[in-house]
Amino acid sequence: MYKRILVPLDGSPRAERIMPHVERLAQKFNSKVIFLRVVEPGSIIQRPQGAEFENKIMREEEGEAETYVSAWSGEFREKGLRSKGLVEHGAVVYAIIRVAEREDADLIAMASHGRSGLPQVFYGSVAAGILHRIDRPLLIIRSS
Repeated sequence: MYKRILVPLDGSPRAERIMPHVERLAQKFNSKVIFLRVVEPGSIIQRPQGAEFENKIMREEEGEAETYVSAWSGEFREKGLRSKGLVEHGAVVYAIIRVAEREDADLIAMASHGRSGLPQVFYGSVAAGILHRIDRPLLIIRSS
């Protein structure tokens, strides 16, 4: 039923609460699990060395994201499950939708409230943004 499951993660323990559900689904349907971490562009720094500094920060964030999704992918492979990790850039909701379409994901599985505090106030709920724009099944668990 679910051949490819896309799992967007933001690195928080709250977002990772989806993992037991994804693991059970992947085992049941012999699904490939695609772990995704989106690196958002930072704010523009208003000083001469701003662009160089911003690029350095983005490279560091990208490296951390690569390590993160590789670790999850490796953990699932150790359990005999097919998986891969991806890092994308851009606005989170649109990047998730873009990857879901490109990878032909049959299901997007995520925890709500992966972010907390001020980021959620400013950026809104990623889960809600996807829910209103996606054309495929979405599994959302409440993470509190």
